[in-house]
Amino acid sequence: MIVVAQIATLLAAGVHLLAFVWESLLFRRPSVHEGIFRIPGSDVPAAHLWAFNVGFYNLFLGSGAVAGVVLWWSGHDTPGRTLVVYTCLFMFLAGLALGVSDRLALSRQRGDGVVGALSQSGPPLVALIALAIG
Repeated sequence: MIVVAQIATLLAAGVHLLAFVWESLLFRRPSVHEGIFRIPGSDVPAAHLWAFNVGFYNLFLGSGAVAGVVLWWSGHDTPGRTLVVYTCLFMFLAGLALGVSDRLALSRQRGDGVVGALSQSGPPLVALIALAIG
């Protein structure tokens, strides 16, 4: 189960690092703000600050998860596992919040954010369950 937890953690980190690239580096591209986030071009100036900062939250979470797995692999079990649990719990809870905002239709039609919420919360939940079992 340890290997499952580590792989799920790295997958969760990958999702968050990709989100960083989209939100902080590529947000102004129509294929990103319209295609991925469904934000019309006219709203980009207002949303850009939000997206840029949220992207860095995702960078820090993803980097923390990777650092936890690397520590774990290098024999520092307690700090590595602690960092993995913290970042995965944070990612899972943030994914739940995204799911709630989707259900409330806060910024777009209900259901448009389901894939994002599942992508954000699914892999860290698998990691947390694997850690609890194994």
